[in-house]
Amino acid sequence: MRIPVAAAVILFLFSFLTDFYIHRDICRASKRKCWQVVYLVSSVLCWMLLIAVLCMPRRSEDSDILPVMWMLYTYLTIYVAKAGYVICSLIGRLLKAVGKWTNAVRISRIVGIVAGTALFFSMWWGVVYTRRHIEVTALEISSPQIPKPFSGYRIVQISDLHLGTWGNDTAFVSELVDSINSLHPDLIVFTGDIVNRQTKEVFPFEKTLSRLKASDGVMSILGNHDYGDYMDWKEEGARDENNRLLAAFQERIGWDLLNNERRFVVRDNDSIMIVGVENVGDPPFPSYGDLEFALSSSKDSLYHQNDRRFKILLSHNPAHWDEFVSHETNFGLTLSGHTHAMQCEINLFGWKWSPAKYRYEQWGGYFERINDQGQPVRLYVNIGAGEVGMPSRLFRAYPEITLITLMHEGG
Repeated sequence: MRIPVAAAVILFLFSFLTDFYIHRDICRASKRKCWQVVYLVSSVLCWMLLIAVLCMPRRSEDSDILPVMWMLYTYLTIYVAKAGYVICSLIGRLLKAVGKWTNAVRISRIVGIVAGTALFFSMWWGVVYTRRHIEVTALEISSPQIPKPFSGYRIVQISDLHLGTWGNDTAFVSELVDSINSLHPDLIVFTGDIVNRQTKEVFPFEKTLSRLKASDGVMSILGNHDYGDYMDWKEEGARDENNRLLAAFQERIGWDLLNNERRFVVRDNDSIMIVGVENVGDPPFPSYGDLEFALSSSKDSLYHQNDRRFKILLSHNPAHWDEFVSHETNFGLTLSGHTHAMQCEINLFGWKWSPAKYRYEQWGGYFERINDQGQPVRLYVNIGAGEVGMPSRLFRAYPEITLITLMHEGG
């Protein structure tokens, strides 16, 4: 979890200007000094909280990221609420100045208090309810490339568990496992980011994750958080040992980790191919994936353009599909995660919005386009089941399980 100097300066400036405005507003609205003093003291305490967050170690092996995460989120819930009040108050002053509406300022203060309170409780509702409310999304993929024996084949995708955010609390992950198993999948795929920073975060969940069951097992890939790149390691080789332990953990719980590898799933005399690449990231996320190597034993062209077998690609970052896979390959389906929908999604009457859209065109859900060879290629972005940065999911950004059913199309 990184808080750059520029971001820290912006937070302090935002805090000061917000508190200065509200303090002045209190002075205008009430002559009682007690309210002014109470607000000033509470503001100083909030600033001290932010200073404490910035001073706490975040990248060392011995540091615990959870206190930093919760303290910073507490600060944000308070100041988002304050910002809601300030916006409403400024609108009231503008209405008074433009329209000479004498009651605008007083009414805007009341509206601002209501809006700020609603924002505060919405953010904490995301902690106590939304991030624990699991949602199953059903998706059917039809293609003539899907062999007839695979009609009705059920794949469950999960992504971005970020187990470190839960500490030692296994209750949610246990419920997630039960929900997955109740779908009776043929195959389970995990599309990366099992940890926040280091492998030791997964150890409390070994028994729980071992309960995942599918007839063709569990296949997984690594995400950008799974390489130990968000830590300052004390000793040379510590990062490599961390990564070795993560691979060993996945083997112990029965997951098949695909590091630039492929597997065949067979039904009768037909098969589909599952290809897993290591993380391919858009800046500033590092890239480790090698799709050419994963398909290096192909008897056809480099990226299987002449291979009519239905192929599924597991690639953590959807930018990989957008920038390369959807143009240069003929993967029938790519499964990604990574975005979390920035843990904030609004869904009203079919209209969906997330701040993630300003970073990723494919931030969540199903996408399809025609590749450079005129073939249909598809992507599904799972918005994840865990959290990183803030221990909350807002509005409709529920933890997601994707149930994908393959169907043969045509004769």
